[in-house]
Amino acid sequence: MADIEEARKQFERIDTNGDGFITAAEFKTALAQGGDWNVTEAVAEAVIKSRDLDGDKLLSFDEFWAHLNK
Repeated sequence: MADIEEARKQFERIDTNGDGFITAAEFKTALAQGGDWNVTEAVAEAVIKSRDLDGDKLLSFDEFWAHLNK
């Protein structure tokens, strides 16, 4: 099980506009900052879609946390 406080920090780091959701663009940017420059917008959208439980094309903290605890 992941540490919720560490997960919250990671989520907030990725959620650059601070709206409480991670978009595909924010996810792509975070991966690029981590050194993964090969991720396209389409790949980022697919990753978000695979973890998006309510189908809004955004990743909430609850969805992020649920994925970490799989």
